[in-house]
Amino acid sequence: MSFIIKNKIWDIKNYLVTDEKTFNSRRKILKTLATGSLFYGGLSTFTKNSFSQTISYYPPKVNSLYKVKRAVTKEGLATSYTNFYEFGSSKNIWRRAAKLKVSPWNITIDGLVKKPLNIDIDDLLKKIGGIEERAYRFRCVEAWSMTVPWGGFALNKILSLVEPTSEAKFLKFETFFDPEIAPGQKQKWYPWPFQEGMTIDEAKNDLSFIATGIYGKKLPKQNGAPLRLVLPWKYGFKSIKSIVKISFVKEKPIGLWEKLAPAEYGFWANVNPKVPHPRWSQSTEQQLGVEGRIPTIIYNGYGSEVSSLYKDLEKNLKNNLYI
Repeated sequence: MSFIIKNKIWDIKNYLVTDEKTFNSRRKILKTLATGSLFYGGLSTFTKNSFSQTISYYPPKVNSLYKVKRAVTKEGLATSYTNFYEFGSSKNIWRRAAKLKVSPWNITIDGLVKKPLNIDIDDLLKKIGGIEERAYRFRCVEAWSMTVPWGGFALNKILSLVEPTSEAKFLKFETFFDPEIAPGQKQKWYPWPFQEGMTIDEAKNDLSFIATGIYGKKLPKQNGAPLRLVLPWKYGFKSIKSIVKISFVKEKPIGLWEKLAPAEYGFWANVNPKVPHPRWSQSTEQQLGVEGRIPTIIYNGYGSEVSSLYKDLEKNLKNNLYI
């Protein structure tokens, strides 16, 4: 079942947003490798001077092809309830993340490409031609979800800039590494820096998105400033934050969580309600700020856009496509 209808509009019933007190009373602490305490800090957490992008990019023009018939998550929730293990395992890490220096910010794009780049984010946006806003559903592997208006650009625009060679089969993403400002990176049992990967065919898909903003503003640091990946049909840990390097490679990359627990956090990580996490069900999800749980949908409701990517893989990979 897919929620995609004409003009790529994702349809789901609207739900009323609950008050903060009621919402907080329902949260449970998830004690897992990849989770921390679940609670909402209740503060507006955008920090000043996020980074030096030209202010005229914000608010970006809304791309009407990417709408979600679902209540957008309150800004305060989406910007205070987030995972960023570089700064700690709690969801409420926005104060720690404020130490991240995001200007200047350079991105290296290398590997099996004809035109490698080492470029400042402002210059990258100029080459891309600006940004747009898309509303996407976001589904965490921890079984919570939100709906967010992201500002940014299609990942395939980077492919057009650097021109991958025929040998490039995967993209490997890497975030910053600075233990002096990111205390989580002092924990040696994590294989820092955080890395993630995807296939080049996934990167070509129109849904794959590089976000530089949220709610008509620049990305706050705790949400992955100054640029992050957003893959709405996959579990959230695939959407790597604060990217400093993108490499086009021949071999499949192994992400941080896959290195730590491959049976729980795999390479593909496509949303599927019928394939449980080893320690909890994925059949339903809790929307941030919304009363009651709702059924989770295969590929997070984006099946008509992405299922063809995996048609030839399902026979061999089976449930591994969804871990």
